[in-house]
Amino acid sequence: MFKTTLAIAAATLTVIAPVAATAQDAEAAAPRKVLQPINYSQQEDPENILLLDLSNGERVAIRLMPSWAPNHVERIKTLAREGFYDGVIFHRVIDGFMAQTGDPTGTGQGGSTYPDLEEEFNFMPHVRGTVSMARAASEDSANSQFFIVFYPRFSLDKRYTNFGRVISNMDAVDRINRGEPPQNPTRIMQASIAADNKPAPAAPRIMTEAEVTADDLNSPIS
Repeated sequence: MFKTTLAIAAATLTVIAPVAATAQDAEAAAPRKVLQPINYSQQEDPENILLLDLSNGERVAIRLMPSWAPNHVERIKTLAREGFYDGVIFHRVIDGFMAQTGDPTGTGQGGSTYPDLEEEFNFMPHVRGTVSMARAASEDSANSQFFIVFYPRFSLDKRYTNFGRVISNMDAVDRINRGEPPQNPTRIMQASIAADNKPAPAAPRIMTEAEVTADDLNSPIS
C-alpha cells in the first residue's frame, strides 16, 4: 500500500513538473512593465507637464507620467486642451488628506462626455504631491476628476490610478481652501499643457469701494 502511494505521488509529480516549468518560462518571457521615475525639470518634456493656474494667483506644475497610466494621462491632456477644467472648483478638500477637482458641476457627481476609463493601477506610492484619478465604487469608473495628495496615503496604492506628481509650487496646493465643498472654493482658472505655451490668465479683479473724502461728506445731499 505504501509503495503504491509513493508510485502515485511520483506519477503526479511527473505530470505537474512540466506544467510548472512551462508557467515559469511564460512568466519569465513576459515583458515586465517599466515605470519611469519622476522628471522634476520644467524645461524637459513639456508635452507631459500639466499647468494649473489657480484662483489664489499661483501656478502649479504637474508631471504627467504616460509610462504609469497612458490612457489616464491622455484623457487629462485632452480635457485640458479642450478647456474642460477652466473655472472648475476644488469641490472636496480634506485637511491632511487631499484636494479633489475635475467636476464641472462642483458637486462631485459630474464628469466629461467621454466614456469612463479602465483602471491602470500601478505600484507607485501615493506620497505628498501625488496626482491620482478619482473614481466611484467601480474600479473602471474614472473619468475626469482627480485629486492631489497633501500627505502620504499608502492605503490608496493599487486602488486608484496614480498618474503624476506635483513638480513645482506644492505650497500653492497647500493653500487650496478646505471644505466639502469649501465656502469660498479655490478654482482652476486655466489648465494647460506646458508645450502649448499658454500664458497665465489675468488675475481676477478685486472690486474696492471708492475712497470717501471730507469734500464728499460736506457736499449737499442731492
